[in-house]
Amino acid sequence: MQNLLGFLKGLGAARLMAMIAVTVALVGFFAFVIMRVSQPQMTTLYTDLSVEDSSSIIKELERQGIPFEMRNDGAILLVPKDKVTRLRMKLAEGGLPKGGGVGYEIFDKSDALGTTSFVQNINHLRALEGELSRTIRAIDRVQAARVHLVLPERPLFSREAPEPSASIVLRVRGALEPQQVRAIRHLVASAVNGLKPQRVSIVDEAGQLLADGSASGEQVEGATSDERRAAFEKRMRNQIEGIVSSVVGSGRARVQVSADFDYNKITQTSDKFDPEGRVLRSSQTREESAATSAADGQVTVNNELPGANQGQGAGARDVSKKSEETNNYEISRVTKTEVTEAGRVNRLSVAVLVDGAYTKNDKGELVYAERPKEQLDRIAALVRSAIGFDQKRGDQIEVVNLKFAEAPQVEKLPEPAGLMGMFQFTKDDIMNMIQLGVMFLLGLVVLFMVIRPLVKRILAAEPAPEAAGGLPALADGTVPQIGADGQPVPASVPSMIDIAQVQGQVHAQSVHRVGELAERNPNETAAIIRQWLAEPAT
Repeated sequence: MQNLLGFLKGLGAARLMAMIAVTVALVGFFAFVIMRVSQPQMTTLYTDLSVEDSSSIIKELERQGIPFEMRNDGAILLVPKDKVTRLRMKLAEGGLPKGGGVGYEIFDKSDALGTTSFVQNINHLRALEGELSRTIRAIDRVQAARVHLVLPERPLFSREAPEPSASIVLRVRGALEPQQVRAIRHLVASAVNGLKPQRVSIVDEAGQLLADGSASGEQVEGATSDERRAAFEKRMRNQIEGIVSSVVGSGRARVQVSADFDYNKITQTSDKFDPEGRVLRSSQTREESAATSAADGQVTVNNELPGANQGQGAGARDVSKKSEETNNYEISRVTKTEVTEAGRVNRLSVAVLVDGAYTKNDKGELVYAERPKEQLDRIAALVRSAIGFDQKRGDQIEVVNLKFAEAPQVEKLPEPAGLMGMFQFTKDDIMNMIQLGVMFLLGLVVLFMVIRPLVKRILAAEPAPEAAGGLPALADGTVPQIGADGQPVPASVPSMIDIAQVQGQVHAQSVHRVGELAERNPNETAAIIRQWLAEPAT
């Protein structure tokens, strides 16, 4: 302990404080690295959570003592990666997350014995709305949904029952396609008894009406006239861009399609008779014959008796015949009823803008060149075939070659998969490895460039004094130093002396120590000097 205390006293206050500061900094740095490395890797437990679900899940995590992190105002929860699966199963056992609404689980803990029919109907309506909201949220781009159902009761002594209706408010990411809007309407209509798709209204979070629930006659097959026209133009544009881009390159063509639709609904009935197509339906023939004889114009009783005229000779007779034939024919008749639905295409106008060709010169720069007219004619022919060009209808196609404002970008070669493809590392694993590597390199830099030089400077030992001429040591183990004239150097020597005049290049501090020893031990110093004087010169 005395040696330790003497060593600490010999260091001085400045060196001791520097050593303590370096030790504290080193311990703190490595403690931070160890804590950062030992910290569990966090991954997503749930996303897009409502406030109620987030609060319930956080209470459960705090009860189990599991660390977690919140992001996006509690909508995203992160937990250690090795506990995600078990936590999801545990939370699902408790009915979490509920999805921001009440479903049919409302009947699990209810007391049906003392519940009135009115409360049961309200709970059934709430459960139906909650289940529909959960189902709608499962659709892509739908972030949240809220459903309101109106299920009127049929009044007593009424023959007609009022129709139910529904209203839906959606919070979406981006924009919904018309097909998705119609799918939501039919989904809700199929889940509610007696509800028609035309009675479902859909509104987004911006207040934009996506579907009208007035059941007006404007909609045809679930889509308005503008939606049908926009969908038709989009489909034709995609077809044209697909076939033109395969020739001029991806992104090197712009297509616009304008369709003129006829939204009038026409019903036409026509009857056609074919005189050549006769068919005999019935035939009737009638024949009559009559004969009369001349008897002088006298009418007597004798003439009328049977056999009275047998003895008389044959006289003149009048014979008449009548024949009648009636034929009934069926004439071919064609009745044709034509119903022309709204949405006929009266005329199509297509504008195609293509970029020119780019080639590299000797310097590696891209040089623009216009496309030949033959190629543009071939592109126009392809467009005609793609849209079903009809000249009688008045269709028009224009293919123009102009230079685009943005030049094509040089495609980069795909990089090899490397370790990512070999070991199938995820992005989180790679970022974690990079973070650990940076910390390791930083630790090495601090250790070798900062800590090591400081420790060496603090713990550097004083150079041992060399004995000049084999001088005997004093009582405390030190060796006195002699100047150039052979006399001991007194304590009043300056702190720094000429090293060239001192044999063995004695340090000024050592000389100062010898002077202090001579002052404290004058008798022993004098004895040593007498011994040196008594020794024969060699």
